[in-house]
Amino acid sequence: MSEVRSVAQRGDLFGQRVREHCAGQPIRRLDVLVAGCAHDEPLTLDHVEIRATGADEDHPAVRRVVEERADLVAWSLGDLRSAPLPPRSYDVVQLSFLLERVRHAELVFDRLLHSLRPGGLVLLRMRDRRSAYGLLDRITPSWLRRLLWRPLVTPGTPGPLPTVYEPLASSDGMHAFCLSRGLMITDDERATSGPARSRRIGAAAVAVMSTLTRGRYPASHDEITMVIRKPQHHFARLL
Repeated sequence: MSEVRSVAQRGDLFGQRVREHCAGQPIRRLDVLVAGCAHDEPLTLDHVEIRATGADEDHPAVRRVVEERADLVAWSLGDLRSAPLPPRSYDVVQLSFLLERVRHAELVFDRLLHSLRPGGLVLLRMRDRRSAYGLLDRITPSWLRRLLWRPLVTPGTPGPLPTVYEPLASSDGMHAFCLSRGLMITDDERATSGPARSRRIGAAAVAVMSTLTRGRYPASHDEITMVIRKPQHHFARLL
């Protein structure tokens, strides 16, 4: 069973992998693409300048957060299938809770990967469509999500955001995608961090959903955390 890490430990995992990526290289600046700007977890590294650029869907809740972020040197909101993402321009892509809320998720991810330099890292966090939370999130009517959002989430949490949950937003979907693109998944972990988990009623609803599905959609986690590496060699699929 995958280890369940806290938010702080997960941040340490991402920081450790980025430090390893920079070790032994004459890197003074790290170009980072933050895809999923509603979640403010900027990277910080000693002796390395972080130049972060944001990209996300144009949603009022996302726009409010992005306009207040001080760590982004530039950002753009809109259809990510046509966003201005120069090829091979970033060392790291931070992909935070985006893939589960966009349509054409594979196409969007392909475009993000195209902007990543060979040998670069993807720091991925997403809700798992195969979890009890993911199932509950995508079958709850939008009007009910709007009604329950404020009582269930930590104050300041942006949303509610769209719930699409295409097959890519799952462990099996992501593993199949990475295999087809020649990408290496170096870390694959599960965590519990859904906004409804901070309230008793939310946790109870997730537990009921798991019971109703006889455990096919488990309540043990709601988040997938992965570190993915783009290959350096020329024999992998060109991204």
